[in-house]
Amino acid sequence: MRVFLGGIVTETNTFSPIPTGASEWEVVRSLDDAASGSSLLAVRDEAAARGDELIFGLSAFAMPAGIAVRRAYEDLLEELLAGVRAAMPLDAVILPLHGAMVADGEDDAEGDVIERVRTIVGDAAVIGVHIDLHCHLSERMLEHADAIVIYKEYPHTDMAERARELYRIVADTVAGRVQPTMAMVDCRMMGIYPTSAEPMRSFVDALTAAEDEPGVLSLSLGHGFPWGDVPDSGARMLAVTDGDAAAAERMATAWARRFYELRHTAGVRPLALDAALDRALEVRGSVDGPVVVADQADNAGGGAPADSTFVLRRLLERGVEGAAVALVWDPIVHHLARSAGTGARLQVRLGGKMGPTSGDPLDLDVTVVQLIDGLVQQWPQGDGVAYANPAGDAVHLRVHAMVGGPEVPGGVDVIVNTRRGQVLGLEPFTAFGIGMDPGRILVVKSTQHFYAAYGPVAGEVIYMAAPGAVAPIMEQIPLVRADLRKYPWVDDPWPEGEAG
Repeated sequence: MRVFLGGIVTETNTFSPIPTGASEWEVVRSLDDAASGSSLLAVRDEAAARGDELIFGLSAFAMPAGIAVRRAYEDLLEELLAGVRAAMPLDAVILPLHGAMVADGEDDAEGDVIERVRTIVGDAAVIGVHIDLHCHLSERMLEHADAIVIYKEYPHTDMAERARELYRIVADTVAGRVQPTMAMVDCRMMGIYPTSAEPMRSFVDALTAAEDEPGVLSLSLGHGFPWGDVPDSGARMLAVTDGDAAAAERMATAWARRFYELRHTAGVRPLALDAALDRALEVRGSVDGPVVVADQADNAGGGAPADSTFVLRRLLERGVEGAAVALVWDPIVHHLARSAGTGARLQVRLGGKMGPTSGDPLDLDVTVVQLIDGLVQQWPQGDGVAYANPAGDAVHLRVHAMVGGPEVPGGVDVIVNTRRGQVLGLEPFTAFGIGMDPGRILVVKSTQHFYAAYGPVAGEVIYMAAPGAVAPIMEQIPLVRADLRKYPWVDDPWPEGEAG
């Protein structure tokens, strides 16, 4: 079959102070430039194995931030659509999207992309979409796509696997072997639901097993993206069956209800900043491995600036020894450190640059320990490969004290980089010789994706709710447009017997 592949991918935090303008987008126009472990390469390999003709348009990615600037969005979309037009006639279109992109004037950007592709291909081509589980799943998306597959794992260790799953459904649809029928049910929940721990681990395993039932093509849970303040936000269950709309509705409703019953136990319950540090100090040295503290609120992967200073300030004020923090986005401080050189001791003003959710800048007495150009993180994936994630140029600073304050014995290690992004692999520490030793306290700016790399080596993982742009406590998110007739705002928003 003749297949077009291309997409526009970002996750929009409508509270982020960083606009997603033209310069924020990284555009891949050749699959030779795609990152190892990516879903793009999974589609390429699947097409090659089947002898299909694959036409690649572009894949544009922007680190999660604020609302996409309209002109930048339209320019990328027009390039994608031009590629579809030039590739006609097509048997299929594969769209790797995110599901939570918001553009200026367009709450449902993915729905817009899918609809515009449909206007070009008509009913002549099958449109398959795979999206992140932190999506705003909309009726518009279902109306214009033939099949949608959502990642099942959080952290997302199954991106390539889901892309292969979607490709198989699309290929079978083109061949006339199946006829996908989709149904979606609102779970009336909003939260953070890691699948690495119970009860979500068992839920995902059972959901996956249910896909072996006759007539079931795919089952997906869209967790939703709470920091996108749009009407379609929140968790939704999606069922794809083979030509049986009633079965799809039954499956979606049953699994939505099953997930809903977990509403009091499935979500993360983070500790406040000082409580998290208290716990880290209590257990370190008594566990086999470092204590990993997730600074969830400053997660660049959720649109935060990654330059907040709240946690570092408290580490210094409390004189915590053996602590390290990564990744702090501050290209200016990196420039000063590079200019001073390894071994230099100087004063810098770090972080706190992007607004109130970043805290105040810290004036620090530091030593430049090591500089690395082109730091790359290796994010473990479930199929045994790693997704290569560039972190820009980085510097290891040893912070001795806040200027005018007392010194911390041994200092606090801080990794500062030039490319905004969350911690995914061990490299932000290990590349600088900071090991995974018992007694260490490692603060990672990430909500959950760090877990794929750090879960196996951590003595304990502590989720922390410091201030920031990605508040992990749902009731603290200043939502206005989202429908809050759901848990946790309402304890039982889906009474027994009521449809979703």
